[in-house]
Amino acid sequence: MRLSATARLCAAVAACAAVAYLGALWNRFAWDDVPIVYYNPLLLHWSGVWRAFVSPYWPAQMGGGLYRPLTIATYALDVRSGGGAVWLHAMNLLWHAGASVVVALLALRLGGGRAAWIAGLLFAVHPVHVEAVANIVGRAELMATLFTALAVYAALVCDAPWWSLAALACALLSKENAVVGPGLIAWGWVVGLKRLPARRYLTYALAWLGLGVAYAAVRWEVLHPFARITSLAAVFVGASAVDIRLTAVAAFADIARLLVFPLTLRVDYSPAERTLVTSALDPRFLLGLGCAAAWCGLALLAWRRGRKLEAFGLGWTVIALAPVANLLFPIGVLVAERTLYLPSAGLVLTLGALGPERFPRRWPALLVGLVVLGGVRTALRAPVWRDDHAVIMSEFEDSPHSFDGPARMVSVYLTAHQPAKAVEAFRVAQAIYDRLPWLFMWGADAGFVAHDPALADSCLARLETLCRECDYYYRFEAGVAQSRGDSAAADSLLAHLPVASD
Repeated sequence: MRLSATARLCAAVAACAAVAYLGALWNRFAWDDVPIVYYNPLLLHWSGVWRAFVSPYWPAQMGGGLYRPLTIATYALDVRSGGGAVWLHAMNLLWHAGASVVVALLALRLGGGRAAWIAGLLFAVHPVHVEAVANIVGRAELMATLFTALAVYAALVCDAPWWSLAALACALLSKENAVVGPGLIAWGWVVGLKRLPARRYLTYALAWLGLGVAYAAVRWEVLHPFARITSLAAVFVGASAVDIRLTAVAAFADIARLLVFPLTLRVDYSPAERTLVTSALDPRFLLGLGCAAAWCGLALLAWRRGRKLEAFGLGWTVIALAPVANLLFPIGVLVAERTLYLPSAGLVLTLGALGPERFPRRWPALLVGLVVLGGVRTALRAPVWRDDHAVIMSEFEDSPHSFDGPARMVSVYLTAHQPAKAVEAFRVAQAIYDRLPWLFMWGADAGFVAHDPALADSCLARLETLCRECDYYYRFEAGVAQSRGDSAAADSLLAHLPVASD
């Protein structure tokens, strides 16, 4: 039986999404995979599937924090079904393939077949997605994007408010950045992709309000017993609100480059690779401001000229960046490639609208070339997330001026029972940047293992000046020390817990 045009589109997009990431199947657990998946006690029993909805995303022993229960529930299903690292990565490939197909279908219904092929295939192989797909915990990005795109599809294509609301609820339970879903739908109405009676708009608005109230109430109920953890990007620690915004605007140059020309990719955008911007005359700020202004200007120009899908895609990127751009509020990273997964859908929708019109005869050849180049870059990048060691080595290569590579080596050397090298790595990282509590917790651990109580005490004193009431640092690091066999260091860390925390 011959497949329909839509089925061929979906099959081709899904196949490209999977083939580009086949190398990720050999990846193991890296970075946040370790505490959130590998050591997460919720995943030890089938009850974790439903207990995820009354538990924080970060394990309690790490202080709790964030609320992404649907993502954790999928990990529990995968693990309890007998799946190891290969299976978890395979599921990530399926989630990515699903998100790519939904983006293609959205482009198909809003812009036609040519737009769908361009948007779907480019989204499937875009190299900026590697961190989200090849790292297990990137699944939160994949799920949030898939369900957000479904919510937009249900509203702008089908005018099905309750299906859209259900998809939006799943997106919010996957990751918090799905809060932009209503904004994306409303922008689609503004540019004219869908016209509805006034009462219908009110139905959507009331549904969103009800969902928002319910989500906020449940999230607060789950998270309020846990410590209030202030998570700031390293570069923002101790910075003023103005300097944070100046630095955030400067980062738009990185974001624009990553979306449009993602040849150079990095795990880390920390000091001293990226430093604080303190003046509006700083060239970095002016460049970032220019990139943001140009992007917004193109969106408004396309809207005024009636180029609906083009305007929608450009606006999608701007709206989707809002929660992760450090402008409305600072977050835990200055730039992270995984956070561009949802915003990049707007770019490929724009390219889907532009390609056939600007290159009426050459667009198929151009598309093939871009898909091949993007797929190769993605395939070569995926092994960076093989394990912690591979990630750290990439930091040394891609971000040689960053403190983060040497800092991560402290833990690596402690695990390898090489305390002298751990102390040396700590001193290198501290010399580059000395404002992060967790770095000094690792330094104290290294000091105790290396039988250097003066170093350990000085690190703990610095920790206490940087982080008040942070006993979870002591408890978690003591657990880490115990797990690697350094019982004396674990006991020393617990013995130094502040009296008020006992």
